[in-house]
Amino acid sequence: MASTATLYAWATPAFVSGSPLDHTWVTTYDNQQYHYANAAAVAAAGKDYWFCWGSYHPTGGVPGNPTGGIGNQSGNLALARCLVQSNADSASVPAAQGTILIYGIDGVCHQLANQVLYATTGNRLTVKNARGYGASSFLYGTYGLRHAAWASKIQQCSAGSAMAVASTGGVMRMQDLPDDFEEHARAVLGEHEPELLAKLLSLRGEVLNFTAQRIPGFTPPNADAINARNQHLIDQAALLLGPEHFERIFGFAPGEKINLVDPSIAQRR
Repeated sequence: MASTATLYAWATPAFVSGSPLDHTWVTTYDNQQYHYANAAAVAAAGKDYWFCWGSYHPTGGVPGNPTGGIGNQSGNLALARCLVQSNADSASVPAAQGTILIYGIDGVCHQLANQVLYATTGNRLTVKNARGYGASSFLYGTYGLRHAAWASKIQQCSAGSAMAVASTGGVMRMQDLPDDFEEHARAVLGEHEPELLAKLLSLRGEVLNFTAQRIPGFTPPNADAINARNQHLIDQAALLLGPEHFERIFGFAPGEKINLVDPSIAQRR
């Protein structure tokens, strides 16, 4: 029988304290109750910590949310471990990257945390309550930009266990996977601003096609270049939506500088 566990999603300010963005990660334990010094101690205790392209954080905590907890849900542990290796640094262990192979290009911590949380049961948990998620899901989607690789990974990890498929509702087609950005945009605009919603989703489709293009060269652009590109794309949405609608959908004011890609992490990839 497939193992089950509660998967906990956490957040802490990205980059530095006071950041308007959250870094997210996932554990199989409540870090308010259990405290481990590092990932090795987590593994020794038989628990799981998914770095999600970040450093090790013993606990979370963001403004207005002192614990940093952004959701927990029962899930298939074997599937989660197959999708993304736990207790391993994403920067140095490819299996711990899921299909977010190039940080800042394929996605950021939000998308990798969602890949772990794909193993949750019922309506799959995501880190949509993290600050900055409106921007990252606008640019990178819910599960990152390597759609074919992600669909293949799901199939590979689910094929070995009928229980894994049954406990997560079966293997989904990519078009059936949740799109948190579109769902939220529809909730905000759908009833009262259908034409604006259509324009936003059209822009978003163009953005995803653009960000999914492979950038030529042997090394990816640095964090500053990617952040500048991302800021330009976010600014286009602000111009379309206007201040009120933009802030309701993205969670921050238009014109605010949003650097989704952490330079210290980008240097380690």
